Amino acid sequence: MNQAPPSPQQGTTGQRIVSLDQFRGYTVAGMFIVNFLGSYAAVPYILKHHHDYCSYADTIMPHFLFAVGFAFRLTFERRVQRGGGRGAYGRLIRRLLGLVLISMVIYAPGHAAETWRRLQEIGIGALARPLKREWFQTLMHIAVTSLWVLPVIRASAAVRIGFAVVSALAHVVLSYWFNFAWVNADPNGIDGGPLGFLTWTIPSIAGTLACDVMTTDAAPIGRLFRWAVGLMALGWVISCGTRAYDVPSDQVWSRRARKLAEDPVIPGTETLQERPAGLLLAEPPFVPPPNAAHRKWNYWMMSQRGGTLSYLVFGAGFSLLVYLGFHIACDQWGWRLRLFETFGTNALAAYILHGLVDNAVSPFVPHDAPGWYVTAAFAVFFGVTWLMVWTLQRNRIFLRL
Repeated sequence: MNQAPPSPQQGTTGQRIVSLDQFRGYTVAGMFIVNFLGSYAAVPYILKHHHDYCSYADTIMPHFLFAVGFAFRLTFERRVQRGGGRGAYGRLIRRLLGLVLISMVIYAPGHAAETWRRLQEIGIGALARPLKREWFQTLMHIAVTSLWVLPVIRASAAVRIGFAVVSALAHVVLSYWFNFAWVNADPNGIDGGPLGFLTWTIPSIAGTLACDVMTTDAAPIGRLFRWAVGLMALGWVISCGTRAYDVPSDQVWSRRARKLAEDPVIPGTETLQERPAGLLLAEPPFVPPPNAAHRKWNYWMMSQRGGTLSYLVFGAGFSLLVYLGFHIACDQWGWRLRLFETFGTNALAAYILHGLVDNAVSPFVPHDAPGWYVTAAFAVFFGVTWLMVWTLQRNRIFLRL
């Protein structure tokens, strides 16, 4: 924890970009909405994770990785210039390993065993569940993905794009081998599981490219918009592969028990023979697909749980589009929201505190509570969290690694 400079008021001030702080603050606020409200029956469908298409809830996590990549590219070269390459790389590796430790503490798993005897019987297997599920959530994915892209963070745009493509292809191959079925097996993985960093690389690298444009292009809006639309369209096109897993109407009942496709990455001959002839387009993002009885879960659908390629390509483009909106509003028009500034300049503190406040408030909110009660509870949760983070900001206390 250290003292930090005050936030910029408009455009770029010192070493900060207002649009990035505001974008990050919006992302933190969106995380509050999704994490607190997502488990209640009265909450609209689009605010929940569904794991078989991209809802609003699924747009938040790519925003974090996009912002991390942007800031990573923005600040690392300055560190190299100030302290030399070895010192900069060593310091960053220590910081990211520190984030790994913090994530393991925050995402503490439940009891691996109730007795010493049982723990001895389980042995090293006691680590299997937290390694697959509990530890690999947002902060861990940020740390591991950042470590993964560190070797190319100073490289040319072509090298970084190639690195993202190779990472994505590796994820497809590993998903075909075992990973997609494994992540979706009990206990389910979170945000792609331990190998999710391979596709979380995509929004992170997109963030580094956006940083390049923002710091070198006098008129970045057109280029960023074309990139955003192109990535979103590509993600949707990739997701059209999910239509290969539509279940013929005369087989829906007999195959209803199994949610996951038997060949979820590369359709088998039987699966392809069942597919109707002609071009089949998937539902656009934010539109629910048929349920698992009519379309088996597969790698090509947009799935945050699976960390699938289509989801992260679309998510990178959508993050770029949302950031572009903040660039226009903040850097061009001078707009800013103090709420987003508070969260965006102290995002790690906000992340940690929101979990603690959630644990204090949510026990008093039943799953089937009416909408007015859930809304009131969320207002308490959000207000208390904001008050804590604002108090830190007022006292110029910012949590850094």
